[in-house]
Amino acid sequence: MFGPEEGAFEATGAGFDPDDVVWVRGVDYLGGWRDARDAAAELAAALSDAGMDTNGMRMTAQTQVDGSGLVRVVWTAGTARAVARLLREAG
Repeated sequence: MFGPEEGAFEATGAGFDPDDVVWVRGVDYLGGWRDARDAAAELAAALSDAGMDTNGMRMTAQTQVDGSGLVRVVWTAGTARAVARLLREAG
């Protein structure tokens, strides 16, 4: 869970309590989260289509304070190097 000062909120597991975060009236947090979720799935599919093994990847959808989506990507060092190689080859 990230507080407002970090700029993103993450709900992981059963420990999420919506009363522990600041909600701003009129901000579409759910829409931003959905956008981030779809973007994460799109990125994972594109990397898989390019031949990447997606087992070493973790992508989570989050929402920033303003309601926009945020994708947090966690890769192993080997996965990061493989993505770097893939990008160099594509360039």
